[in-house]
Amino acid sequence: MERTTGFGTKMAKGQAGRAKLKFLLCSAFGCFMFLFPLNNTDSDFNTALSMLTEMLDKSIQANLPWLLTVFVIISSLGALLGQFWRPAVIRRIPWLEDLLFVSRPYALTRLVALLVTVCVVWGVGPEAVRSDDVGGSMISLSQTLIAIAVTLSFVLPFLTDCGIMEFTGILLKPLIRPLFRVPGRASVDLIASWLASSNTAVLITGNQYNSGFYSKREAASIMTNFSLVSIPFCMVVAETLHVTQHFLLLYASVTAIGLLLAVIGVRIRPLASIPDSYCGEKKINEDVPQDVSLVGWAWSAALERAAQFNLRVALHAAIKMTVGIILDLIPIVIAWGTIGTLLVNETAVMQWISYPMGLYLSLFGVEGAFAIAPATLVGFIDMFIPALITSQDLPVSTRFLVAGLSLVQIIYLTEVGSIIVKSNVGLDFKRLFMIFLERTIVAIPLLVLVSHLL
Repeated sequence: MERTTGFGTKMAKGQAGRAKLKFLLCSAFGCFMFLFPLNNTDSDFNTALSMLTEMLDKSIQANLPWLLTVFVIISSLGALLGQFWRPAVIRRIPWLEDLLFVSRPYALTRLVALLVTVCVVWGVGPEAVRSDDVGGSMISLSQTLIAIAVTLSFVLPFLTDCGIMEFTGILLKPLIRPLFRVPGRASVDLIASWLASSNTAVLITGNQYNSGFYSKREAASIMTNFSLVSIPFCMVVAETLHVTQHFLLLYASVTAIGLLLAVIGVRIRPLASIPDSYCGEKKINEDVPQDVSLVGWAWSAALERAAQFNLRVALHAAIKMTVGIILDLIPIVIAWGTIGTLLVNETAVMQWISYPMGLYLSLFGVEGAFAIAPATLVGFIDMFIPALITSQDLPVSTRFLVAGLSLVQIIYLTEVGSIIVKSNVGLDFKRLFMIFLERTIVAIPLLVLVSHLL
């Protein structure tokens, strides 16, 4: 006996039953890991994926402290091989060839990352490079990224490939598409960033673009607007700037302003100028026929997607994604993060560059406008730097402004920015900085208004 889905594909009764089980059980597992909040020992809530990542991170750092060094060495040697000699054994594996044989600028980036790693791990070289605030911070972040790469890559298919994104996307398309000009399934990316982390959401989006579910413009829009900072990290920023007593107002304003920035950002350049081209074949269809109910069509789409889920294929893709993050992304984080942080800590460059921002802040009567001007721009390097360089002697309204701004800017090179550039969704550093400035300029007056409520 056969059953016809809403997409016109006939399934045998047994196949339809297996598709239902895959959708319900596998998607439930994926949602639990990514989206379901759990209490941890610190009385905050987190997700199962984040808790698993934290456990793996601690285990790696305690038992395999040399692992990051090995990965950076392999990445650097691969880049050197690509410049001078391309072994046939690697060229026979296309995805590995693309990963190791990179352009000269990226090869140089990997060599810089190796130099920083050696300085930090062996305690040699300039103190400015190997200090805990610069190179040490980037090495610590990269060790955490190894844990993220492993846990995310192997759990991600249960969220993206088992039907829940099709089901949610079709249901929420009438709301998401008009507001943000992206598919309804982008709501899953947003929730994942809220409860897990922004780089998790960006990696999910990149995976969906490469699979043909987002166009370049849609993927770029989601990465730069929907990858909000997780609630636990917002609390860390609030504690650093001593504004925790206003945390509910802070997070509510960050969420509201972030959504407003998304509505605006997707309708102006540079995002609006990115073509709606797909990576390979377009696989998304959220249009509902007139003779089918919204829920019925969402259910059919979910079953169709779940029926295609193959664990062996998913594991193979997870391995490639893990290796890609470790060998390609981590050196970028170490090299660019270290260089950017050195510019902030060791030079007056940011003071000069941020002078116009001081004038802009002064227009709105912000106390200490020129004192926090550098903090409005250094978030492009790393989102935590603004909180670290802001004086605690400033008024609470000013510190609240810095906290809110660093959280809504979203784009920072040490993690999210690096992932976005490597995702090939039409955003280079110039365009990313344009989006960063747009978000900053629009958000400042809105946050000033909110700060008057304190």
